[in-house]
Amino acid sequence: MNPQISVVIATYERRELLLRCVDALLAQTLPGAQFEIVIVDDGSSRETREQLMADLFARRRGRRAPTLRFLWMPTNRGPAAARNWGILAAQGRVVAFTDDDTVPQPDWLASGLAAIRHGADAVAGAVDVPLPAVPTDYERDAAGLSNAGFVTANCFVRRDVLCAVGGFDERFRCAWREDTDLCFRLRASGAIVRASHAARVVHPVRPARWGVSLSQQRKVMFDALLYKKFPQGYRRYVRARPPWEYYAAVVAGLCALVNALAGVWLLAIASVAVWLGVTAAFAWRRLADTSHAPRHVAEMIVTSLLIPWLSVYWRTRGALHFRVPFV
Repeated sequence: MNPQISVVIATYERRELLLRCVDALLAQTLPGAQFEIVIVDDGSSRETREQLMADLFARRRGRRAPTLRFLWMPTNRGPAAARNWGILAAQGRVVAFTDDDTVPQPDWLASGLAAIRHGADAVAGAVDVPLPAVPTDYERDAAGLSNAGFVTANCFVRRDVLCAVGGFDERFRCAWREDTDLCFRLRASGAIVRASHAARVVHPVRPARWGVSLSQQRKVMFDALLYKKFPQGYRRYVRARPPWEYYAAVVAGLCALVNALAGVWLLAIASVAVWLGVTAAFAWRRLADTSHAPRHVAEMIVTSLLIPWLSVYWRTRGALHFRVPFV
């Protein structure tokens, strides 16, 4: 086997989604002899791993190429580290990345490879995120992936260029900003990065538990790392402004507590009014054009009260951990 392109997929405890993705890869129009699939399990349980391997090779059995390889990391180290393992194992001159919860379109690989052949060192494909007529706040937020540019849900990079910049920065421990960081480093190295609207994957929005937006605040810690490495690129391309309304809510809440403890009730009441006003405006924005089902409204109210505190905490923790003045 001498594949032209290697598809690297990092996965963790998502067997059913991964199998759906692999089925789509096995249905590619690109001849199977021209690509390989490299799956890196980022420390899933032994039970999950064994069942997944059995399912994968059952699908592969009886088919002609592509070659399918399965790598298992003994501990969970995050998708950046898992993809680096995949890069080291890849044999193709081009490495394609997608996520385990996507559905690549039949001509995805052929279109991405064509874009590379036309002179690009790296290619950002298109990501389609189908939404219901009335989405939830979580679903609308997930749809932002379709406008994110260079993302690991759909990108292609020449392997020699990828190795020259050192692959992914493994300090990005969760699926957040590690692809933007790679794109910035590729451009800084002089690599030609282009977009391809023909290379498409579908990224269905996964069901989420109630209050999922609270746990997602941890990701902002890695914004600090990206900002430290590329302050101008972060402000210009990520377009992430400081969440002043979050700081206002936290300051108002703290002032209310301090004044209440000191017995200055007028200032305490005024501070509570400011805190509730900022929170109400935040919740209202999140509910605009989204579901008004009672369960969703209740979730928006509760999480809007807590998100500013969690976001400020993780931003502060990121600034301290990565030693960068980041607000």
